[in-house]
Amino acid sequence: MKLKAGTYFGKGQGQHGDYDVEVEVSESAIKSVKVLGDHGSPAYPDTAATEIPERILAAQSTTVDAVSGASVSSHAIMEAVRDALLKAGLEEEDDLSSQEISVDVAVVAAGPAGLTAAVTAAEAGLSVAVFEKQAITGGTANMGMGPLGIDTKIQKSLFNNISVEEALIKQMTYTHYRVDGDVVQTYFKLSSDTIEWLEDMGVKFTGAFRYFKESEATWHIVDNDGKIGPGAAAPMNKALTKRAKDLGVSFYLNTPVEDLITADGKVTGLLAKSKTGRIIKVQARAVVVCTGGFGSNAQMLAEEFGYHLNQDFFTFNVPGITGDGLRMMWKAGAQKFGLAMESIFVLPHNLQYMIADGVLRQPNLLINQYGERFMNEGDMGNTTFAGNAIELQPGHYAYCIMDYGILKHYQDKGPDIVDLVHSAEGFQLLDQDIKKAKENGYDAIITADSVAELSRKLQIPQEKLQATIDEYNTYCAQGYDEAFFKKKAYLHPITGEGGYLVGKYYVGAYGTMGGVRINRHCQVLDAENHIIPGLYSAGSDANTIYGDSYNFTLPGNSMGFALNSGRMAGQALVKELKE
Repeated sequence: MKLKAGTYFGKGQGQHGDYDVEVEVSESAIKSVKVLGDHGSPAYPDTAATEIPERILAAQSTTVDAVSGASVSSHAIMEAVRDALLKAGLEEEDDLSSQEISVDVAVVAAGPAGLTAAVTAAEAGLSVAVFEKQAITGGTANMGMGPLGIDTKIQKSLFNNISVEEALIKQMTYTHYRVDGDVVQTYFKLSSDTIEWLEDMGVKFTGAFRYFKESEATWHIVDNDGKIGPGAAAPMNKALTKRAKDLGVSFYLNTPVEDLITADGKVTGLLAKSKTGRIIKVQARAVVVCTGGFGSNAQMLAEEFGYHLNQDFFTFNVPGITGDGLRMMWKAGAQKFGLAMESIFVLPHNLQYMIADGVLRQPNLLINQYGERFMNEGDMGNTTFAGNAIELQPGHYAYCIMDYGILKHYQDKGPDIVDLVHSAEGFQLLDQDIKKAKENGYDAIITADSVAELSRKLQIPQEKLQATIDEYNTYCAQGYDEAFFKKKAYLHPITGEGGYLVGKYYVGAYGTMGGVRINRHCQVLDAENHIIPGLYSAGSDANTIYGDSYNFTLPGNSMGFALNSGRMAGQALVKELKE
């Protein structure tokens, strides 16, 4: 190790902020390491801030054992010291640039599937290392609300329980039996226990809810200080992360996995690379891949589905959800299987316009770019049904038309379709999103004072648009929809009172589903349906239980599958490795 003597400063990213260090070196050795700033508290001291510098000095290396229960902080300090040493002239090829570790279980990605797999394995006494390309754990679940549960105590207390038998029949008939029933029944049977397992970690649930009226009350929304909406599940992710750390699981954040290591047809480990360039070679008896699909990868979305991300198709664009794990598993011989979308319909970049997205999606007049109706708008509550129907329209979009008279009805009487994602308060606040849209030149929220103005903005001939509105208003007046048989309660005439309000809705998705085939133990199968030894997958990468359409009639299914398949993988590999 050849260095330029002096004092240098480095930075490493921890889970709750950066670590800054001051490192003094001679030409050939590390002389002192000091963590700057205050970390931890009197009640919860940051032991890594004192112990890791001592270990680095003793080993003269940034590759040292992490402090038990403080692995994220430990690795942040190691990275900060390495950052300082690079400034002192450390060469990338020096021994500080690589690391080899050996564990029982290596987990790729720290979303809900990866976290439950890690905790399950660690509870059985196995050594576990988790590699996450982002700076925090939780993945897409940080935007979610809660998991599915079947026949839980919470459901029974609310007289809303559904049996595993009933749920299985619903799922299998919904998918026309084009999914692996063995995987589904294993997941459903475990789901109630998983809810109690989470409660034992301190996770609280506000109850079990329906997504829309016709769905079942399977959605166990996490209690986040009483808030029900996107992001409610964040406390669950924190509880799982804490439980994993308490069990000694090592977390390598900002450390994407680049490849799986295979030998004689078996997966034996992985290669990861930290943001500072340190290569980590991991030998593992089992690897669990849980990278969440590829909902943010424009190239893969175009290749696999023909969608154009942020043009005619919109996802939540969660950072890092780019298909890394699927590509690695396919390279290792995994069967490419069951690719699908968790399709919905959204205003473009809807998280910036959540008020309007919720208000304008009510079951009013829905037309395509030719000015024609194409579905029973009363079914828009099932966002997958509406997303599928919109996908078939030219340009993969549709216009949902109402007016301020209808808005006033919703403000006074409440919306036609209630959902838990969009707050009912939004009906009082729509004008602020309209103002923001005008200021930003956002073209998916449209207002007009006349049919003539509306036809110009929608680029639909006025005669056609007027004819469609007139026919629809006839159905409203007679209380009977002769075309699509929408419920009378949803038939509000479009009069233009106060001005027209329109949402331009596109096909969207929370993310992708599937990509590899698994059995009920979450073991990955090859093209001949043979098990690839040492390789497991859970969560969205392996979620092939829907066929071609997500099942919102059993809400909470994506997060539910992620949590439970992570446990299924963990339980199976524990049994295999402990035998």
